[in-house]
Amino acid sequence: MTRFSLDTVPATPWKNGGGTTREIASWPPGAGLDDFQWRISVATIGASGPFSRFAGIDRTIMLIDGDGVHLRAPDGSIDHRLDVPLAPFAFSGDTPLDCTLLGGTSQDINVMTRHGALQAQVHVMRRPHTLDRCAHGLLLALRGSWVVRLRPGDDDAVRLEAHQGLWWAEQPCTAHIEPASDDAVLVAVSIETGATVS
Repeated sequence: MTRFSLDTVPATPWKNGGGTTREIASWPPGAGLDDFQWRISVATIGASGPFSRFAGIDRTIMLIDGDGVHLRAPDGSIDHRLDVPLAPFAFSGDTPLDCTLLGGTSQDINVMTRHGALQAQVHVMRRPHTLDRCAHGLLLALRGSWVVRLRPGDDDAVRLEAHQGLWWAEQPCTAHIEPASDDAVLVAVSIETGATVS
């Protein structure tokens, strides 16, 4: 288990100047953009422009703050308004995309997995839940407070406040999560071997 605070994750500017990315976790350790097996990050989009293409990667993107963006592929295969907060959208990183801001700056979470090797599931939690056992995963509290136990009834609980989270890799884990405030919202990502993203 690795604990993190999104507020202290360094922001890396995009080459085109249109935004920044905070990489929360990437596997295996030391992997670059060309050879990671999975990668989870939060991006801040400040200007319209092209999306980076990731050949051989399955992607899931979800709006967490702001007015959202309009994603379009030149061949028409994708025409999607990412303007509903907390609604995951899955697509292939092989597809080149243009991104148009629908208002002001937007922030989204990005989950990427190597096609044919891994699959990711992205869920938004507001109630108590036990995350199915998975080898790789991430929990990120978006709002409110959460209590996380690695085993039901475990006294050694971890409390997560907004923008705090946990991630793990190659260590199968079953996490019981419970909101500790009325406004609590958490995103849970589970990653396993497989061929598709859902």
